Amino acid sequence: MAMIDPVLQTLLIMHGYTNSPYGLIMLAFLAAYLGGLVMERIPFTRRIIERREAAARESGQ
Repeated sequence: MAMIDPVLQTLLIMHGYTNSPYGLIMLAFLAAYLGGLVMERIPFTRRIIERREAAARESGQ
């Protein structure tokens, strides 16, 4: 039961943001920023990005 309280509080806060267009925009920017951080931190996705960049460099030369 102790874990349900923070989850419910978070859902209520998110519901408040989704009723406002400005809140949705801020939420979208925050999600995009956090998604970019996650993509850089996960080694598997970092290798994929590095391979694509290397392939683009080789095809450009």
